[in-house]
Amino acid sequence: MNNLFLMVPKMATDDYVGFTFFVGCMAMMAAAVFFFFSINSVDRKWRTSILVSGLITFIAAVHYYYMRDYWASTQESPTFFRYVDWILTVPLMCVEFYLILKVAGATKKLLWTLIGASVVMLVTGYFGEAVYVESAAMWGLISGLAYFYIVYLIMFGEAKALATKAGGNVLNAHNMLCKFVLIGWAIYPLGYMIGTASGQWYSFMGNLGIDMNVVYNIGDAINKIGFGLVVYSLAVASSKEVA
Repeated sequence: MNNLFLMVPKMATDDYVGFTFFVGCMAMMAAAVFFFFSINSVDRKWRTSILVSGLITFIAAVHYYYMRDYWASTQESPTFFRYVDWILTVPLMCVEFYLILKVAGATKKLLWTLIGASVVMLVTGYFGEAVYVESAAMWGLISGLAYFYIVYLIMFGEAKALATKAGGNVLNAHNMLCKFVLIGWAIYPLGYMIGTASGQWYSFMGNLGIDMNVVYNIGDAINKIGFGLVVYSLAVASSKEVA
């Protein structure tokens, strides 16, 4: 047992970046437990949505556990682990839109369109942050265009029309999720620009004195847990109406 504890990297007491990794891990795990235990407390048609919320936060918690240790061992950004987490969890967040809009007739075409756009957003972001760093601005632009396409679909396109058709709790939940995407997801480009500022037109971002991991970690906690809580609130409210 003592040898096991010796294998765990020690974190400096003044390591505020490492602290955000630790808090992020604990917050995601707590949220996952909450969502999993809440599945049977809502109407059957919303249980898949709650399950997906639990999966999003559980997957994130596991990756944050590894990212925390990676940071403590190397003091380097765990870019690979982070994008593996995002490539799994962000499409699942897009699935949430489909699940809550199924009651209004959402099609799998909309589902795969949202997932496809999210994958483009993430893959091009990874290229700019970890592979073709010298052209980070170009890859960031492509990633940003994919992001704004998602924003268009959910706020003005087919998804918005379906939410309006459904009305009531579904529309309220959809509007709240849209705010998370528009405002909460906007945190990530800020982290991207801070982390890839060297040699780019936005090089001044590197002088802000903020570690991009802190920006990413705060964004993850707000968006992933917040997404789940919105879906949970919708499920509870709709279940009460049925009862």
